[in-house]
Amino acid sequence: MGDLRFFLGIDVRQSKEGFHLSQARYAADILERTGMTSCKPVATPIDAKGKLDATGVTIDDATSYRQLARALQYLTVTRPDIAFAVQQVSHA
Repeated sequence: MGDLRFFLGIDVRQSKEGFHLSQARYAADILERTGMTSCKPVATPIDAKGKLDATGVTIDDATSYRQLARALQYLTVTRPDIAFAVQQVSHA
């Protein structure tokens, strides 16, 4: 079968120090699907003190929103730094 290189959206690279897991391809696919490939990165992806209220923005396509939230949840496998922001959008 050979060495494991790509499995379930995770790139696997093995070295003497161990395994390196990356979801760069998976993240790029999410950005492509959402039309956000030209967006600029930010240091903090969400306001940690912000609160949502009942008069917030309505979602036109709830199915697409849920699919994106699930895709982002899976991305936290290798990106725990975005886990809080993903958790916040999952509750919306």
